[in-house]
Amino acid sequence: MIEKIDHIGIAVKSLELSLPFYVDVLGLELEGIEQVDSERVKVAFVKIGQSRLELLEPTSSDSPIATFIEKRGEGIHHVALGVTSIEERLEELKTKGIRLIHEKPKIGAHEAKIAFLHPKSTGSVLLELCEKPNKGV
Repeated sequence: MIEKIDHIGIAVKSLELSLPFYVDVLGLELEGIEQVDSERVKVAFVKIGQSRLELLEPTSSDSPIATFIEKRGEGIHHVALGVTSIEERLEELKTKGIRLIHEKPKIGAHEAKIAFLHPKSTGSVLLELCEKPNKGV
């Protein structure tokens, strides 16, 4: 069902101010920056071994990341689990009584299909299921 930890999402106020720590201080590789309009965020992926850190900067005051930062401050937002057949995984989780934020996957960064599980069903951890397109990303 779950293949790996795909990435850990970290909410930040500013990519420009946050990235130097990860790239210059820790020496991690910046893979790229992209805007995800549907989520109202700009994201930067930093490679760390087989996984990535996804830094999320809100692009709008009404984005979920802006709300998160306002309530909790900057920090870990979610853990993304790499899966295949995300639609099947969502149906399976639903039959097991897991509350879903997204009943159907939506498109996220790198054109991946994503869906979030509700923290009330996951021990207060926001989990994202992530199915990458077959592009080696």
